[in-house]
Amino acid sequence: MQPRNMSMSGVVDLAAVKAAGEAKAKAEEARAQAARQGGGGTVPPAALVIDVDEAGFEREVLQRSTEVPVVIDFWAEWCEPCKQLSPVLERLAAEYNGRFVLAKIDVDANQLLMQQFGVQGIPAVFAVVAGQALPLFQGAAPEAQIRQTLDQLIQVGEERFGLTGIAVDPNAEAAYGAGAEGAPPAPPGPYDALLEAAVSALDANDFPGAIQAYKNVLADDPGNTEATLGLAQAELLSRVQGMDPGQVRKDAADRPADVDAQLAAADLDLVGGHVEDAFGRLVEAVRRTAGDDRDKARLRLLALFEVIGGDDPRVTAARSALARVLF
Repeated sequence: MQPRNMSMSGVVDLAAVKAAGEAKAKAEEARAQAARQGGGGTVPPAALVIDVDEAGFEREVLQRSTEVPVVIDFWAEWCEPCKQLSPVLERLAAEYNGRFVLAKIDVDANQLLMQQFGVQGIPAVFAVVAGQALPLFQGAAPEAQIRQTLDQLIQVGEERFGLTGIAVDPNAEAAYGAGAEGAPPAPPGPYDALLEAAVSALDANDFPGAIQAYKNVLADDPGNTEATLGLAQAELLSRVQGMDPGQVRKDAADRPADVDAQLAAADLDLVGGHVEDAFGRLVEAVRRTAGDDRDKARLRLLALFEVIGGDDPRVTAARSALARVLF
């Protein structure tokens, strides 16, 4: 298969003035905050090539793309051209040393992402810059053409969005994922007592106590599914506590452009069992807003996804709708 779309023609839409200004401001703010905190912001070389699935796409691709261009390699184990292209992309990610990050997506395990990007065949390579996607090429391509495309992508990221890449520390490799003196970290848990305390707090309507208990678990074990779900539920119940449902719904109807009014109504929708209404309201809020308001609506929608659970078909449908308005 011959490579297609080996140009940056999609950059015209990607580099819209408003989006560029917002992304550049966010990147500068993130760098300033890191400097204030005294953090070097460095990553080990291993962090330049990552495997991404649907659950981690928001964090590892969309959020990461506000500081560095993310190149996405759609591949599959059975795809012979993929086996030619992927090693080249991985080697170039190391060579470019933080100017872009390579995200590898197995299409067999992540068909929803494949559909959202409109992938017609693999290998297919896309990029996400400042939360916006554009196609790069499809099919195996000569390395010289790949380099040219990457150079153009990086130039767009720098000039239009202020993305200068991430710093790579080769000496961090040995310590990456290791504990003191190079030893592997201790396994997390058990958290039975903390989780029981959180449930007891929820039962007593002590939402601040439940939130703190779940956060204590997640501070030590960020991937704890029970604590993630519990925290999302406790925060939701805390937000709706004391609300006047009639007033909230009136405010949402009277002020459709008021993001805070829509967030409050979506919370009430979800608590009342109107899941599709809650998701649809927030997807529409994302569609009609920009900047901080858009981020606020998007993040609340992701939080409500956690309440329902990623395997629920209503969440899957809403994720597709969200991707359409974001891209």
